[in-house]
Amino acid sequence: MPQVTFYILPDDSPAAADADGINQAAVVLACQLTTARFRQNQTVFMLAQTQAQAEQLDEMLWQQDPHSFVPHGLSDEATVTQAPVEIGTGLPKRSRLILINLAETVPAFAHRFAQIIDFVPTDEIQKQQARERYKQYRALGFTLETVPAPQLP
Repeated sequence: MPQVTFYILPDDSPAAADADGINQAAVVLACQLTTARFRQNQTVFMLAQTQAQAEQLDEMLWQQDPHSFVPHGLSDEATVTQAPVEIGTGLPKRSRLILINLAETVPAFAHRFAQIIDFVPTDEIQKQQARERYKQYRALGFTLETVPAPQLP
């Protein structure tokens, strides 16, 4: 069964959500966690809520320091199956070890991953969505834990 880790975002994190409802603190942390997992030779699928968010994640990974480069691609790119990190809004193109879930719901394919990373934002609506995901993961029999998010730069 997958291990699910919920990162509780701090109250003093950057703006809870932008105009598109995207939690920026979760996006920044997702990129940091993806980089860390890549450094551990783990494959990652970043599930975005929208295509705009997927493109934002893609751009943020490209903008990292050159020493922190993470080979990645969007799901609709032809070479994405060769990259250790895939970013998309639906089913991944190949098997990955870790799912970083930035979507509002638990994907139907969540059971395919050994580890799932999810987030608990401070915004009340998003916090309630996180509670619902927690309940869904628990109903699926996944192992759950919650931890404070590491300090964001």
